[in-house]
Amino acid sequence: MNQEVTDYIENLPKWQGEISSTLRNMVHETISEVEEHIQYKKPHFLKNGHYAAVISPAKDAIAFMIMNADSIDFPKGFDGPAERKWIKLREGDTPDLALLSGLLKQASSTL
Repeated sequence: MNQEVTDYIENLPKWQGEISSTLRNMVHETISEVEEHIQYKKPHFLKNGHYAAVISPAKDAIAFMIMNADSIDFPKGFDGPAERKWIKLREGDTPDLALLSGLLKQASSTL
């Protein structure tokens, strides 16, 4: 894991840091060869040099974005254009890690 990403997550408000850390661990468990770094001031996760996921904090939410999403049917609650979909998680939300991991696995399988 990249120390720059660790520092970034540790400097978020507590609830955002907890959700981001949970999402980060899920990404690493889902994509064994994932690389991570800070780009555009947020954590990006890459597989084979291609974007796979992004954690994007906002004032009242954490958006978890899955890239390469064109051919996947996303359930209700996801937004975005065909090539990338995101879900916004707010304070008190518990991410559905099984769902997110399954979608991420599908999306990243062709990277």
